[in-house]
Amino acid sequence: MDYAVEIKFKELVAKLEETFGEGLDTQAIIFLIGVQELGTGFKKFSKQEKTELMHVAVCTLLMPYGFYKFTGRDEDNWPHFELVKELPPLDDRQQQHLIKEAIIEYFSDQL
Repeated sequence: MDYAVEIKFKELVAKLEETFGEGLDTQAIIFLIGVQELGTGFKKFSKQEKTELMHVAVCTLLMPYGFYKFTGRDEDNWPHFELVKELPPLDDRQQQHLIKEAIIEYFSDQL
């Protein structure tokens, strides 16, 4: 386990909770990133839109690692991505580590 990533992630969560309220977990942060990337601000989203926002966020987070490439926006301004290379097989702990590391990187120049 990379304790430096865990410590930085906890610090980031604390900063985000100052703005968005207590109780943010990884999934909530991924959702917030999806909303930010969509660029429409917060509104009521359908269950399908929430799933798509999570996908947008994951693609955005994994772009710097070379897994996805941004291909443009559709007529509703939703971002679209192309899978560039398959993710290697990761267990749950490794997935969480990668996503936390990517979230820290995403916010590194924003907070």
